[in-house]
Amino acid sequence: MLDATPIGLDAYLNGLKAAGESTRLRILLLLKHGDLTVKDLTEILGQSQPRMSRHLRLLAEAGLIRRYPEGAWVYYRLAESGPGARMVPALLALPDGQDPVIVRDRERLETVRTRNAEAASHYFAANADEWDRIRSLHVAEEAVEAAMLELVGLEPFESLLDIGTGTGRVLELFAENYNRSVGVDLSHSMLTVARANLDRAGLASAQVRQGDLFNLNLTAQDYDLVCIHQVLHFLDDPAGAVREAARMLRPGGRMLIVDFAPHNLEFLREEHAHRRLGFARDEVASFMAAVGLETFDTRDLQPDASKHGLTVTLWLARDPRMIIAADGAASAHQTA
Repeated sequence: MLDATPIGLDAYLNGLKAAGESTRLRILLLLKHGDLTVKDLTEILGQSQPRMSRHLRLLAEAGLIRRYPEGAWVYYRLAESGPGARMVPALLALPDGQDPVIVRDRERLETVRTRNAEAASHYFAANADEWDRIRSLHVAEEAVEAAMLELVGLEPFESLLDIGTGTGRVLELFAENYNRSVGVDLSHSMLTVARANLDRAGLASAQVRQGDLFNLNLTAQDYDLVCIHQVLHFLDDPAGAVREAARMLRPGGRMLIVDFAPHNLEFLREEHAHRRLGFARDEVASFMAAVGLETFDTRDLQPDASKHGLTVTLWLARDPRMIIAADGAASAHQTA
C-alpha cells in the first residue's frame, strides 16, 4: 500500500519534469511490465546506450524508478516507495494504451522477452539433467508444493520474500496469495531463468534481484512471509541465513523453510556442492528459536518406499511480536 502523505512541491515538480519527455514517459510505461536492463531498453526504443543511461539517471534522481545492480548488469524497475512511487500510477494512467507508439513499444518488448526466454530455456536445458537427477531422489515436487500451499493457507497477505529463488517457482506458487513479492538469488543465470518464467506467467507483481542471502539489501521488517526453499543445505552457516531472513519479517510474519531431512548421499556433497546432508527437525527449529521465532508446524514428506530416497521436511514458524503486543494490550485493558 502506497503512503498517502502529501508530496512536497519540489519533489512533485521534479517528478513531472523527469516524466515530461517522450522517451522517459515511454520508459515508465515499459517498466510497468517488469524489470528491464539498459540493453533491453535501447533495443526497444532504438536509442543509443549513453542517451538511454541519461534518461534513466534523470528518472532515478526524481525517484520514479530504482536501479538494481546484478553483477555487470543493472536492472531498472518502477519505484515502490517514496514520493515518486506515489506519482507513477497517476502518470501511467493517462496515456492512451492504443497509441501507435505505445503499441509498437509493447510489441518490441515482447520480442525482447521472447529472446530472453529462449536464452533461459537453453540454459535450463543444459542443466536440467542434473536437476532432474536430484529431484528423482525425493518426493515429487507436486507433493512438496501442495504441502507448502496447505501450510501457508489461503488467506491473502501483502508481501513475500523468497530467498534463493532459483527459477522463481515459489513466486509463481504463491502468486494468488500476495500483492507483491521479491525473489533473491546470487546466480545471474538462475535469475535469467526466473525472469523468463515470471514474464511467461504474467506476474508483474513479482520481481527478482541478485543478492547475498547473508546480507540482504532489502527493507527490514517488510515481509509477511519469508521462504527458504531447498537452500540451507548449500550453506556453511545455515543458522546465519535464518538469522538474516528473520530480520526481514514483519511482526506476526511467518517463515517457511523447506529442506532435506538427514541422509547419507555423499555424492550430493561431492558433485553438487551440498555442504550439509540434511537437517533434523529440532535443528532447524533451534535456528528459528534463536532469532525469536516460534515453530508451530513441521511436516515430513517421505519418498516412495521403493526408492530409498530423501525425505523433505517443511518447517513453519511465526514471529510472535504482534501476538505478544496484542496480549499485552488485552491485559492492560482488563486491568483498567
